[in-house]
Amino acid sequence: MKIIVFLGPPGSGKGTQAARLSQHSGLVHLSTGDLLRTAVKDGSDLGHAADGFMKRGELVPDVILIGLVEHQIAQNLSAAGFIFDGFPRTIPQADGLKQMLKRNGRSVSAAILFKVDSEEVVRRLSARWSCPACGAIYTVIGDNGSISMCEKDSSALTRRHDDDPAVVQNRLAVYEEQTKPIENYYRVESVLREIDAQQTPEEVFKALLQALL
Repeated sequence: MKIIVFLGPPGSGKGTQAARLSQHSGLVHLSTGDLLRTAVKDGSDLGHAADGFMKRGELVPDVILIGLVEHQIAQNLSAAGFIFDGFPRTIPQADGLKQMLKRNGRSVSAAILFKVDSEEVVRRLSARWSCPACGAIYTVIGDNGSISMCEKDSSALTRRHDDDPAVVQNRLAVYEEQTKPIENYYRVESVLREIDAQQTPEEVFKALLQALL
């Protein structure tokens, strides 16, 4: 079973590339962000607990995330492997994941770092809108500024609260303080591989496949 961890600041393209790799390889894409938003939408206990942290752009406590991740793994025990997108985000979470996998005779196969500078992150996320019905993502800038409805189902596009420019800046500060140290954690584990995420999505995917060889 392959266990791949995607690292990088918000807006670095982790979700896009994880979805593409999942389709290409058959690995299960586990996005803690999506899991959390679904839990909030469904009104579950975990969702209520996480909602306030998400709205402020802060990290959700480990106990909530680990609970969601463990549940998803238990539901997909026959899978060929998993792509973790948005987890782990702290050293304690990385240790928790390591221990969870070790109990089952597994370990992280690769940690992919998507490198992108902060100015590009703010530009990308401030322009990101999504369809509340199907989840499709749109970049509404420049010549595409007139887009207001989803091309798939005509739903009105919305901006996630945590993509507001002010919240994006806070998310970046949180990443630098609490998440960036994981880069060295996996470097010491000898599984870290770095990718220039400021290339086109197609170029990034080619680099990703090469990194996983």
